[in-house]
Amino acid sequence: MVLKVFFPSCCSSADSGILIGRWISEQNSAVILAVVHFPFIPVQVKQYLGEVQRVTKVSVSVLGSWSNSKQEKEESLSEFLEDLGTIFCHEPWIQISKEGDSKFWSCSTLQKHSKKPQEEEIILVYYDQRKVMLSHLHPPLDTAGQRAEDASKLSAIFDTVARSRVLFMTDRYDEGPIKLTHWQSDGVEASIIVELMKQASVPACMLLTFLLSLLSGICRSRVLKFWPLSFLWSKLSTCEQLGHRLQHLQVISSNKKAQNQNQLMRKANIFVSLLIDVALGILLMSWLYRKNRIGHLADTLIPVADHVAEELQDLLQWLMGAPAGLKMNRALDQVLGRFFLYHIHLWISYIHLLSPFIEMILWYVGLSACLGLTVALCILSDIIALLTFHIYCFYVYGARLYCLKIYGLSSLWRLFRGKKWNVLRQRVDSCSYDLDQLFIGTLLFTILLFLLPTTALYYLVFTLLRLLVVIVQGLIHLLVDLIDSLPLYSLILRLCRSYRLAAGVKFRVLEQQDGKPLRLLMQINPLSYGGVVQTYRLPTYSCYPRDSWASLCKKLFLGELIYPWKHKGEKQN
Repeated sequence: MVLKVFFPSCCSSADSGILIGRWISEQNSAVILAVVHFPFIPVQVKQYLGEVQRVTKVSVSVLGSWSNSKQEKEESLSEFLEDLGTIFCHEPWIQISKEGDSKFWSCSTLQKHSKKPQEEEIILVYYDQRKVMLSHLHPPLDTAGQRAEDASKLSAIFDTVARSRVLFMTDRYDEGPIKLTHWQSDGVEASIIVELMKQASVPACMLLTFLLSLLSGICRSRVLKFWPLSFLWSKLSTCEQLGHRLQHLQVISSNKKAQNQNQLMRKANIFVSLLIDVALGILLMSWLYRKNRIGHLADTLIPVADHVAEELQDLLQWLMGAPAGLKMNRALDQVLGRFFLYHIHLWISYIHLLSPFIEMILWYVGLSACLGLTVALCILSDIIALLTFHIYCFYVYGARLYCLKIYGLSSLWRLFRGKKWNVLRQRVDSCSYDLDQLFIGTLLFTILLFLLPTTALYYLVFTLLRLLVVIVQGLIHLLVDLIDSLPLYSLILRLCRSYRLAAGVKFRVLEQQDGKPLRLLMQINPLSYGGVVQTYRLPTYSCYPRDSWASLCKKLFLGELIYPWKHKGEKQN
């Protein structure tokens, strides 16, 4: 039978003493946590271990003895260490000794209370106690069969070291009766700045929680449920993003302690995302208000709007003629062209009416960048939606006319075949029509069929313009989603301290000799960058539709509307 002993590499130069740790009987493994070196009183050691068990809920006990022959030269030391096995009564009693300056170690077991002691093959595994304690083991995604069993065995080792954090709070400078050697035996790591921030974070979080609860109460009030405000809140992407960030602030300022590592990493990712978002927003705001860039932007906005309107007028004049040599229905072509030209005239008048106030509006809009770059990008998306509202109106008119004719032609085509659509059963049934119905249906089908090319051309042109606006807004919302959902803290942690995100371990052979225990070094395999993003990706609340290509083509063919937002209750893919 194979006995696996996990020994911390920080205890290699420790003074002689006893080994304390956890015995995992299911795996026939011993996890050494620290070395208690001489002098000590056994009763005090048992009391100390009892307190550690009560706090950590880990069955910590004395597993064996450790002998460093380089420092201890007494011949009776080995006999004394063997006698300790009768005091602490652990089976098997593990004896590890270092042979002076030699690189070879000896490891053996004693089974005094067993009638038939068995010879066990011993594997001595070194591990970095600090990295194992601070890391979080991520089991593989394919947790089936042998991989799931190996992951559970490794997680028991990681969990034992992580839950024994209280044991590492005692260093060699403590005046207690017990002297321990572990990864923090030279002194507990601490920082005055970190401690001051911890003390100041409590009242700051309480104040922030109160303000956020007050703000969320205002947002849930009945005032915002009336029609104009509720419509704006559901349609504007800026309101959606502000609500999303409000939820993030509530998560960060919550005084509830994180229950597990995933919740802790989620809070850290949200905090870093907010911090970077606000920092980028402040940089954008400082760039806008320097060298009167907002004034230059306002001066160029009106000429650009006029140029777009002139291009649309030229496009409509081209459609009212013979576009690409196509023969159009002149009466319908003239009616649609003049109708759209009148809308462009109204739009130009609306833009010039707002021109004296555009610089002031942009000046106040620029201040919103202090709330974050994502808020500024959402405001930019809403401004684009407002400036291209006439294109959206053209698209809606063309889509409605095209959709009406498509559905009319399909209904009349069923009339020719002696069919009709059953509304109650949602299916096509047989039906007999008289001569007058067939005559009128033939006339209507002919009229709609010959008017379809003219309507389809207008619909195609304005749909392409609408898709151009949708693509621009989609790129903006893609950047917002990237900032909102990217786990920046986890990626920085993976870059700087990759051992904190462990995907598994690998073992390197240090010593393999007959008559000696096999010595291995356990090294942590970090989680890949793709695995980090997949594991800790934050949920997004983007208001932009994410239709598949097949669904989008179906909507375009049938003339259904493509909205720049999702409706309430619509589920995102």
